[in-house]
Amino acid sequence: MSNLEIGIWSFPVLLALIFARVPIGLAMFMTGFGGLWMVIGTPNMALARLKTEAYTTFSNYSLSIVPMFLLMGYFATLGGMSQALFKAAEGFLGHRRGGVAMAAVGACAGFGAICGSSLATAATMGRVALPELRRYGYSGGFSTATLAAGGTLGILIPPSVVLVIYAILTEQNIAHLFLAAFIPGILAAIGYMIAISIYVRVHPDSAGVRPPVPWGERLRGLLEVWPVLLVFLAVVGGIYGGIFTPTEGAAVGALGTGVIALANGGLTFRTLIESFTATGKSTAMIFFIVLGAGFYNGFLALTQVPQEMSRLVVEQGFSPWVVLIIILTLYLVFGCVMDSLSMILLTVPIFFPVISALDFGMSPTHAAIWFGILVLIVVEVGLITPPVGMNLFIINSMDRGTPMVQTYRAVLYFVGSDIVRVAILVAFPAITLFLIPG
Repeated sequence: MSNLEIGIWSFPVLLALIFARVPIGLAMFMTGFGGLWMVIGTPNMALARLKTEAYTTFSNYSLSIVPMFLLMGYFATLGGMSQALFKAAEGFLGHRRGGVAMAAVGACAGFGAICGSSLATAATMGRVALPELRRYGYSGGFSTATLAAGGTLGILIPPSVVLVIYAILTEQNIAHLFLAAFIPGILAAIGYMIAISIYVRVHPDSAGVRPPVPWGERLRGLLEVWPVLLVFLAVVGGIYGGIFTPTEGAAVGALGTGVIALANGGLTFRTLIESFTATGKSTAMIFFIVLGAGFYNGFLALTQVPQEMSRLVVEQGFSPWVVLIIILTLYLVFGCVMDSLSMILLTVPIFFPVISALDFGMSPTHAAIWFGILVLIVVEVGLITPPVGMNLFIINSMDRGTPMVQTYRAVLYFVGSDIVRVAILVAFPAITLFLIPG
């Protein structure tokens, strides 16, 4: 069996391990280690690679941004920022048809701007908004679907942990990727609100109406979100303005949200230790997946699978747009069975060389950034598609009385919104790229 054949056969082996519920990081590591053993013919070289792979992976300075953004999200929760965002949005939108659900989406967008994690955004906003949605007569499936979809904004609106990983894998500028994600993130929030508006008209009994909030209370609620705006401007504005690097910006954000949480009484010695512990556990999980992916992708590079795939696609003469649509469709399929980070780490080293070899009428850097945003969006869709929509499971665990099938039905409206948005961004790359210099 040739090295190329070994590399190709590794895909069904990896998928079999994943379906057998082997943790994704361990599955990629085991497949990569076994593949290297078969290619080289001895375990000694594979073991030696384990040492060098671990060092080269974790000595990457850019990875230090991950625990900082995760810690910033935990501090933001302790600082009561999620409640302030939801109350402010509810004051302006809550009295409209489907308005409380729209307020939840708006609050998710705001919290995503200081969190960077979809699962954390979904879990945090679920605790805040779910009781309010149910209190005003919103059906269980509609409520859970709204919050699951809104949570996906956590990885699209910058800062984004998944976008950082993509930047590292493809050697792109993190700040430029954050800038490119901003407009698509706003479009996502608007699209979800449109989906809510359509849903409540198709299912008028699924949402109640709350009385309007006096303007004085609305303005007070708006003033209470100034810490969120301050942190966002300090982090994102500082990065874009060249005042500090993305890693330094993440550290500034973690410090700022920590100070706000301390001032609001949410940060004590006990909660500080809990935040550090939770950040450490989440970081260890992400880093182990990164290590497993690095080992597996190193094995694939040795077998020449990505290079052969790229050469084959170019020789077939397919239109670049057809290839792009096929790849995005594959991401939608993978999203039904894999989590977002695993998809990025497993597929980008394979698909990115293919995209890089095609001509989309733009510079290679712009093509890489545009492709990254498209991938991020379709990966985000995977978080709310059955059967393995992680956000759906998180929100449904907070509302045990709602059958999962009801959430599945309601979330299709939001998935439809995502697909329309992907089509628009594919057809008009300038929407993503017009803020990027050069």
